[in-house]
Amino acid sequence: MTSSPADPSGTPSGPPSTPALSVNALSAPLVAQLIDEAAQLRVATTRTDAGTVIVDAGIEAPGSIEAGLLVARICMGGLGHVTTHMNAEAEPFWPVTIDVRTSSPVIACLGSQYAGWSLSATKEQTGGKKFFSLGSGPARALAGKEDLFTELGYRDRHDRGALVLEVDRLPPPVVIDKVVRDCGLAPERLTLIVTPTQAVAGTVQVVARVVEVALHKTHVLGVDLHEVVEASGAAPLPPPAPDGIQAMGRTNDAILYGGRVHLTVRQDAVARRLAAELPSSNARDYGRPFAEIFASFNYDFYQIDAALFAPAEVWVSSLESGATHHGGRVNAALLQAQWGARGTP
Repeated sequence: MTSSPADPSGTPSGPPSTPALSVNALSAPLVAQLIDEAAQLRVATTRTDAGTVIVDAGIEAPGSIEAGLLVARICMGGLGHVTTHMNAEAEPFWPVTIDVRTSSPVIACLGSQYAGWSLSATKEQTGGKKFFSLGSGPARALAGKEDLFTELGYRDRHDRGALVLEVDRLPPPVVIDKVVRDCGLAPERLTLIVTPTQAVAGTVQVVARVVEVALHKTHVLGVDLHEVVEASGAAPLPPPAPDGIQAMGRTNDAILYGGRVHLTVRQDAVARRLAAELPSSNARDYGRPFAEIFASFNYDFYQIDAALFAPAEVWVSSLESGATHHGGRVNAALLQAQWGARGTP
């Protein structure tokens, strides 16, 4: 973003003020809970020789919905509330919904939850198979390796950190060492949480990114992030998937075709613009299941229209006028067709 003056059209006016908040300090009690309640949450914990804690939330350990909710709150740096509810409608298009809300949307979603830290290792470095994962969660703000942190004007300083990896294998020592080094932590002060998307906890924590997806799309549109002061969202929790590609498709579909977000912004012109431009229906590739779209581009994310990565439906309220503007719609028919919601004879 640039540092030009504020503009009602949504032109960035510089990074929001740095809050006196530490996402790693705020999430530390949640990390401790995940470790302390590992048996109830059906996750497994181990330590490396150097003392780094590894939490398996879906590779060998089965994990759980409750673990996924807790991991999602950790991802948001302790600045978000994440719950589930059963839909009360007589004939809901899907029974269970993930609800998310935050009063610190920029820091919670982009300063912590966003999966923006690229971590990789070659076959030579691992002694076998190459490794790649995107890191999300509060430890990103300790390392500050992404340009996004300069734009946000935010960095964290704390003696503990937690990072979430959406991958189906444990990270190799070379990656763990890099995270420890880049975060400036003692090895025993780092916790790495591994949540494959096809695992129950992994599915939950990905769908819980419904608000983060809206914030990231807001950023892509060039809107001053300081405009967004409150955010809430919901998306259906899809059924289990037998493999990673199907799980990726279902979790993305949950947000792109079933996600609903309510933002509160400062200016009415920004509210109008976001209501019109934010929904996923603006994208060229809208209207097909995500797994099908992904395959059609030879599994290259960068070929997919970036406008697709957005919630299906948005409401945007303006502090300036008190008006609320609406855009997009939930595509329940697509989700039901993909997820196999059928009546029982």
